[in-house]
Amino acid sequence: MKRTLPILGLFVAGIAAVGTQSAVQAQQAWPARPIRIVVPFAPGGSTDIVARALGARASEGLGQTVVIENRAGAGGNIGAEVAARAAPDGYTLFMGHVGTLAINPALYRKLPYDPIRDFSPITLAIASPLMLVVHPSLPAKSLKDVLALARKRPGQLTYASAGSGSASHLGGALLESIGKVDVLHVPYKGTGPATMAVVGGEVTMMFSGQGTSWPLVNAGKLHAIAHTGAKSIPNAPKLAAMNDALPGYEVINWHGVLAPAGTSAEIIRRLHAEFVKALGANEVRARFTEDGFQVVGNTPDEFARFIAAEKDKWAKVIAGAKIPQE
Repeated sequence: MKRTLPILGLFVAGIAAVGTQSAVQAQQAWPARPIRIVVPFAPGGSTDIVARALGARASEGLGQTVVIENRAGAGGNIGAEVAARAAPDGYTLFMGHVGTLAINPALYRKLPYDPIRDFSPITLAIASPLMLVVHPSLPAKSLKDVLALARKRPGQLTYASAGSGSASHLGGALLESIGKVDVLHVPYKGTGPATMAVVGGEVTMMFSGQGTSWPLVNAGKLHAIAHTGAKSIPNAPKLAAMNDALPGYEVINWHGVLAPAGTSAEIIRRLHAEFVKALGANEVRARFTEDGFQVVGNTPDEFARFIAAEKDKWAKVIAGAKIPQE
């Protein structure tokens, strides 16, 4: 018996060592299979475009295919829930967006996920200001002109949106709040119908994404008044910022990469490194700049603070505009 105890101890220690080695090898082997990025909207939109461009480039460094899974519906809530409930093993990621992470918490009474508790931020990928565009017949060349007309004709100027609670709607709500003006919101079922309503002269103006607006501005069908960012934008350095005339005004359409909460810190660090590297690739930067996107690539902690600040900001705007919850 006296000899058995040391031998037994060595046996147990051996098992522990093998277990530890196996765990290390398993961790080092990640990723061992394809990674999916859940996109909570249909193919072809800005969220999908960003996910596909980054996924294709990051797959090179990760050594695995990155698959895009579109799970559209309920303003992005369906896809967000799918990602939030996935195993935190590094094989499911989420392409978050200002709507799913910052706006929806104030728009929906019962959100099936928590944007702070249920996700581990990786990096804010891109930020894209909207553009305030008007029908060419409107006698306004600047934001000051638009504000003057709105004050002269309260409730008569109209702005189209892609639907209640969309970024294009909240851009107008913030204009009313900071600009102290009364303009009429006209919601449509999507960006396309809303844009065509402004082009056709049914509605006065719209806060629209640059990818949608610029071709119509260049064709003379719309007139660009200002952008909603805090500083000049690379693809239109001469276009005025809204906050030049309305200090504090800023509306950013942004997208970032997240993982389910509980994903290991080692995997988060690896994913952060690969996605930031992908954002720095020349072809990715060129593609995003052409689409009016500004590349960011911040740290997980910075992205977490950004989400929290955006969530608080839009909750106040939505409450002030008395936008009803769904």
